[in-house]
Formats: sequence, structure tokens, C-alpha cells
Amino acid sequence: MSTAHQMSRPPQTLYVSIRRDELRQLKDEREQLQQEVLRLRAHIIQAQLDHSTGVQPALC
Repeated sequence: MSTAHQMSRPPQTLYVSIRRDELRQLKDEREQLQQEVLRLRAHIIQAQLDHSTGVQPALC
């Protein structure tokens, strides 16, 4: 299927069934990933600050 053909099709809605325990697990995983993103953003900001001030980064 070509990309042009795919882009001309309207979006479709997909309905799925999910168990409560699966939903809870996905929510927990999302929370963990969001925390990891925050941690990595903080690490990047600190590295940028260290680089701009000439401080050598510590080994993790």
C-alpha cells in the first residue's frame, strides 16, 4: 500500500477490550515511564548547565 493511498483514507477508530488488571498495569507502566522522562530531562538540564559552566560531568 502506498503512502499517498494511506494518507487519503480517513482515520479509523479501533475498539478493544481490556481487563482491569491489564489497564492498571498499563497505567503503572505509564507512570514509571513519565518518572523516567522527568529524571532524564533533569539529567539533560544538569549536563547543559555543567557544560556551559565548564564543569566536568560525574560518571554515573
